[in-house]
Amino acid sequence: MTGTIINIITILGGGLIGLFFGARLPEKMRQTIITGLGLFTLAIGLQMFFKTANSIIVLGGILFGGILGEWWKIEDKLAGLGAWLEQKFTDGNDRDEHGSRFIRGFMTASLLFCIGPMAIIGSIQDGLSGDYKLLAIKSILDGFAALAFSSTLGVGVLFSSFVILVYQGGISLLAAQVQTYVTPAMMTEMTAAGGLLISGLAFSTLLEIKRIRVGNFLPALLIAPLIVAILEALHIAIK
Repeated sequence: MTGTIINIITILGGGLIGLFFGARLPEKMRQTIITGLGLFTLAIGLQMFFKTANSIIVLGGILFGGILGEWWKIEDKLAGLGAWLEQKFTDGNDRDEHGSRFIRGFMTASLLFCIGPMAIIGSIQDGLSGDYKLLAIKSILDGFAALAFSSTLGVGVLFSSFVILVYQGGISLLAAQVQTYVTPAMMTEMTAAGGLLISGLAFSTLLEIKRIRVGNFLPALLIAPLIVAILEALHIAIK
């Protein structure tokens, strides 16, 4: 779990710097930084999606995953967790015209830092062989993102480190089992589905173009590779 620990340290470090010194930046500059991160995040998400070998698989993952997410109310539960943390650790007055900055910061950072191949593949490598180079690279990116986010969205960004600990740490601990069942084709479509979720996050929170309940699409990360597994079991070509 070395890579996960490094990731948590960089998020906390970048978040604290943004929290204490970000206020010195003019509001327009902070908004520009967030917009720049939004554009970059959107581009990364689209790049991940275009790696798909069959976009219909990703579509199926997104649709069925979204249905499950709405049924399980994942977004509401994430927001509820953010609200509980806000109640415990802040005065609850950290709000703007878009609602609670704490919850927005917590959910945005948690989703962005957890979704994507670097988190999954890096955690597997760390767990299997102790190779944490990929997570170290991710940690640098996350640290700068946490700095920018916390300067605008507040202390909620720092609490995403708890989600990182459970998510990436859990994958590292279960790496042997994950590696056994996840084929390269399954990882490819999982990456593509994650790319769409990252793009949705950029549209919804960073660029504020349209409100999207991105959290409710998280089951797509399981549904897309499951579809691949079914097709492989039936000996149906994916491409």
